[in-house]
Amino acid sequence: MSTILFGLLLIVLAFLGSPLFSIIGAIALLAFTAVDIDTSAIIVEMYRLASQPTLIAIPLFTFAGYILAESNTPKRLVALSQAFFGWIQGGLAIVALVSCAIFTAFTGASGVTIIALGGLLYPILLKEGYNEKFSLGLLTTSGSLGLLFPPSLPLILYSMVASNSRTIGGMTPDVTIDKLFVAGIVPGILLVTILSIYSIRQGKRAKVQTIPFNWQRVKSAVKDAAWEIPLPFLIIGGIYGGFFTATEAAAVTAFYVLIVEVFIYKDLKLFSDIPRIMQESMVLVGAILVILGCAMGLTNYLIDEEVPMKLFALIQQFISSRVVFLILLNIFLLIVGMMMDIFSAIIVVVPLIIPIATAYEINPVHLGIIFLTNLEIGYLTPPVGLNLFISSFRFEKPVSQVVRSVLPYIGVLLIALILITYIPELSLFMVDFFGVK
Repeated sequence: MSTILFGLLLIVLAFLGSPLFSIIGAIALLAFTAVDIDTSAIIVEMYRLASQPTLIAIPLFTFAGYILAESNTPKRLVALSQAFFGWIQGGLAIVALVSCAIFTAFTGASGVTIIALGGLLYPILLKEGYNEKFSLGLLTTSGSLGLLFPPSLPLILYSMVASNSRTIGGMTPDVTIDKLFVAGIVPGILLVTILSIYSIRQGKRAKVQTIPFNWQRVKSAVKDAAWEIPLPFLIIGGIYGGFFTATEAAAVTAFYVLIVEVFIYKDLKLFSDIPRIMQESMVLVGAILVILGCAMGLTNYLIDEEVPMKLFALIQQFISSRVVFLILLNIFLLIVGMMMDIFSAIIVVVPLIIPIATAYEINPVHLGIIFLTNLEIGYLTPPVGLNLFISSFRFEKPVSQVVRSVLPYIGVLLIALILITYIPELSLFMVDFFGVK
């Protein structure tokens, strides 16, 4: 009876807004106590998490992303994209898509992108002749567009959580950071491309102004961003050229960004801005690590009690088709993406779905790309998608207006999601081609 009352109390606390990590940790303690297992198992999981060498990549990439967000990188990135794509009718929309995608890949948090780039791009889009609905929807959508590109923090976190999960056969899924970094490139480009095609079509309809292509403008933009352009190539080329691991790439990135923004561009001050940025970025990292530590204890319980196996047996009674399972999985993940932030969703949901999905012969790397694509769209999904509220706050528009503006984009992204889901080669081709391990 006390266990039931404690469970009901947790539900009430969750609805009252208690921190997610406290609820997850309490559920883990309750679960282990109910089956008479020593609760020190949770502490063991936290120790195992702390000993993972890939863990250090999270604070380093987060710190680098926050530095980029606080500097003038967004302005230089927009100017660079505009120099290359401004001559296309609808080119400014492509500038927004590309700039936001690259920026989100480094910051890992869509809210930062909307706040940092939204205020810069929104008045430019309106000035160039794009209507308010299109511009608002475009920037709200673009906020989460780069989550599939390396070195996106959700990719790293998914790899860590998946690697600590177990399939129904008791095997550890082979989901390395290197594999996910490569697997996300083609699907990420597909999302940007399909939205670009839609934007060009809307640009032609609105007969928006174009910026004539000018080599002098290109040279000037390249010169201004000369120290930031090599960053993606440094990370990807360094990892797959065998010069350093993904964890070492995080250290290289953080050091490079610090030197460039403080000592070369001088956008930030070493003794006033950097300590503040370190504090702000580590607050996010701390939240992720606390949730991750508590969730790993709960995951350990789920594995010990064979909960995924029992769920699979239940699901298999009603669903034998892999196609139907994927449809239901996408619907479920869209709801998860709408209700939870991406970090919590990865930590809580991934250990449950990996065993079931692999039993339906879905590659765990492919599953990771499906998962993150759904959560990108979930950020936009009414009524409570996170981007809807951030955009409403940033652009001072009613949430209902933001919702109407993103509906066409959700439709376009769902087409891309179907392709990504049912054509696994989009995610796995480059992994197999380069033999990434």
